[in-house]
Amino acid sequence: MHPPQPPAEHDDLDPKDWPATRAQAHRMLDDILDYVEHVRDRPVWQSIPDAVKAAIREPCPRGPTELAEVHDAFLRLVLPYGTGNVHPGFMGWVHGGGSVAGMLGEMLAAGLNANLGGREHMPIEVERQILRWLGPVFGMPEGAGGLFVTGSSMANFMAILVARTGALGPEVRQRGLDGAPLTAYAGTSVHGCVRRGMEMSGLGSDALRVIPVDRDGRMDLDALRAAIARDRAAGLRPFLVVGTAGTVDTGAIDDLEGIAAIAAAERLWFHVDGAFGALAMFAPSLAPRLAGIRRADSLALDFHKWGQVPYDAGYLMVRDGALQQRTFAAPAVYLRREVRGLAAGSPWPCDFGPDLSRGFRALKTWFTLKVYGTDRLGAVIEHTCALAQYLKARVEASPELELMAPVSLNIVCFRLRGPDPDALNRRVVEDLHEAGLSAPSTTILDGRLAIRAAIVNHRTQARDIDSLVDAVLLRRPLEG
Repeated sequence: MHPPQPPAEHDDLDPKDWPATRAQAHRMLDDILDYVEHVRDRPVWQSIPDAVKAAIREPCPRGPTELAEVHDAFLRLVLPYGTGNVHPGFMGWVHGGGSVAGMLGEMLAAGLNANLGGREHMPIEVERQILRWLGPVFGMPEGAGGLFVTGSSMANFMAILVARTGALGPEVRQRGLDGAPLTAYAGTSVHGCVRRGMEMSGLGSDALRVIPVDRDGRMDLDALRAAIARDRAAGLRPFLVVGTAGTVDTGAIDDLEGIAAIAAAERLWFHVDGAFGALAMFAPSLAPRLAGIRRADSLALDFHKWGQVPYDAGYLMVRDGALQQRTFAAPAVYLRREVRGLAAGSPWPCDFGPDLSRGFRALKTWFTLKVYGTDRLGAVIEHTCALAQYLKARVEASPELELMAPVSLNIVCFRLRGPDPDALNRRVVEDLHEAGLSAPSTTILDGRLAIRAAIVNHRTQARDIDSLVDAVLLRRPLEG
């Protein structure tokens, strides 16, 4: 009998010329650092020419292309036409500006290529360290669960699932809802992902009671109590209330302490959607406004917003980590846990969420927190809020402009006065985008269209606020 013949060696994907590849890699790093350093020299945003879209729509390559040629295609076809949120004039949505430290951390994570689904390796310890750092900030005890996810949309959905397990027990994973009459509560200004999470959880959006808000955009607590009482009287089972720390339209913060008290009295799960506002806990002047967040049973937040970590870096914390584990853990034979070796280190992150394949999001967050520290990040957060107050003052000082909502944190809603103001202000925002001058967004408040400026980028300064206001005023209607 002939011995088995090994297959012939084949070419791997590593460079054949390491010095040349190293030199090209340095050119690529220099180019992206140049992009960030000189971002003010570029438009905030520019529309994509048809020719550029056509150039990217080539057939899938069958053969190789030189790395330098691919990099050149990136510089021509991709780099000039990004979202624009690295630019200090980007104020349209709550997108962080990223940071050089986070970018470099992301690069190192890609080189390490770790799967953080589980097993015994240091990248998972880095992720666990984030929870050890931030758990005390948000009042989470030893044994709390913490997990990186794509963003707060996923974190909010997972929190609903954990709350559902708390109400119905882990058996819900096998038997389903079985007609369980659960109801949940959130303010009218809650992010749409909460409604979507109710739909995806099988509870249905009809089970979400949308509670009116006051003139400051905060959930009406009397209306919340009344809604809970009505549902109990109807034989339904209230189980979850969602408070918001930084609403998407105006940045309002719910009375989290008041909601926490109601949740405790009514034996409801108290979840906080703190997608961008939760990190105001880093800012001494703002943290008192989040009173009550430390009583949350679960908390969703995004490091890629006020934390300035590159996308994506969402996070979920759950006070009862064991309940979170009972909600998601599903060990399979091929995921056997051992006491020693690479298969040790149980429980694994995949026991606390739905993903088995998980990137090393924690490293860019770890780099950001280590390089800048929470004090400096808190100062950035405070500065964005000071800029919002400056924008508010400029709006109030201009008779041609109208403030559309209270300014709670870093979001200012305003508009130009004039005939058909909805159409006027829509055109103004579109003009600003296409001119590359500034990038606010629009929203609808009480049926009226407003220009919405969300100041999140650490690079934004007062001169960027002046540029926005001056550009808007230049587009005011001519008298007569």
